[in-house]
Amino acid sequence: MNRRDVVRSMSMGLAALSSTKLTAAQPVAAKQRVLRIAHLTDIHMQPLVGAAKGFEKCLHHVQNLPDKPDLIINGGDAIMEAHGRGQNSVRRQWQLYQDVLRNENAMPILSCIGNHDIWCKQETKTHFEDGRNWAMDELQLTTRYFSLDRNGWHIIVLDSVQPKPDGSWYTAHLDDEQYHWLEADLKAVSPETPILIVSHVPILAACVFFDGQRFTGENWNIPARWMHSDTIRLTSLFHTYPNIKSALSGHIHLVDRVDYNGISYFCNGAVSGAWWFGKYHHTAAGYALVDLYDDGSVTNTYVNY
Repeated sequence: MNRRDVVRSMSMGLAALSSTKLTAAQPVAAKQRVLRIAHLTDIHMQPLVGAAKGFEKCLHHVQNLPDKPDLIINGGDAIMEAHGRGQNSVRRQWQLYQDVLRNENAMPILSCIGNHDIWCKQETKTHFEDGRNWAMDELQLTTRYFSLDRNGWHIIVLDSVQPKPDGSWYTAHLDDEQYHWLEADLKAVSPETPILIVSHVPILAACVFFDGQRFTGENWNIPARWMHSDTIRLTSLFHTYPNIKSALSGHIHLVDRVDYNGISYFCNGAVSGAWWFGKYHHTAAGYALVDLYDDGSVTNTYVNY
């Protein structure tokens, strides 16, 4: 290409540019937050080590935020230990939990059931179900799993904690009845409506690898009580619903985020930290602020109170 060709090309380009109608860029509407949730999990209320004062301090912190949440989600394990305890001990734990809530909380609250909430003096399926019903009464639940719509989002609260087939202490998965309900519930939601899922035990998490001695004999070993044993079944179901945006859990007392197949899974520490004895590993006592937006996006921020 000689100099004359270069000049000719530049002239043609300028002519084309001058003939193109230029329009000002239209402003892009900013996304709007439609719901702010305080996710408080693993409170482990007990009459020792200042648990009531700690829970009270946490509730005050939540309610005194300059940008207040719209509601609280209790992620399970509201009390320290019902399994294997006498009824009077369990009543004292629930009474203390209810007293703090009644005196120190003015916000609406949703709850799911944790393994520590279930009284099971004898390890039989009947005793397990009776203990779960007791926990449901304390948590003001008419069903152990449920869903609701709030500010353009669909929220699903699951029951992770199931008795083993022989009636012995729990394992983490959805029983068939609950799974089929979940299938129908997801199918009924508009594809344009974003979905948030809440469970006590993580459906998918990385922090389970750090809870105890999990690596022996050249193998990682994750018990079914640490993370859902039906993870593959659930993530396969979730894959068919791109409007599922996030899943919240507790149980492990550690904080992590796993992004898998378009869904963000957040494990949100513990209000009690290491059961009211400081940090658990590297995670201090806290709760999560979960902001839900009209475009289906989610931010999850862990707050040390």
